[in-house]
Amino acid sequence: MLKHINSAAEFDAEIKEGTVLVDFFATWCGPCKMLSPVLEQIAEENPNVSVLKIDVDEVGELAARYGIQAIPTLMLFKNGQRVEVRQGYQNKNQLLAFINQ
Repeated sequence: MLKHINSAAEFDAEIKEGTVLVDFFATWCGPCKMLSPVLEQIAEENPNVSVLKIDVDEVGELAARYGIQAIPTLMLFKNGQRVEVRQGYQNKNQLLAFINQ
């Protein structure tokens, strides 16, 4: 499932359980635009993984909370705990390895 997050409260509720891949992005970011269809595929093909998209310009509170300084930044959460962070474009195989670590 792919979901756009509009508030910190919504984000906090979404990451509590399971495997959650979070994409911090901006609409003007080229690599972010390249990554978007890859994330859609991941979300479609992996129903056990939630994919959340957070526009850093719209939900700056979350970008500040996690110290986002480059986009795209991908964070992996498992049962509410941040497991790992990656920055920059990732292809499908890299993302699957990231999720399944």
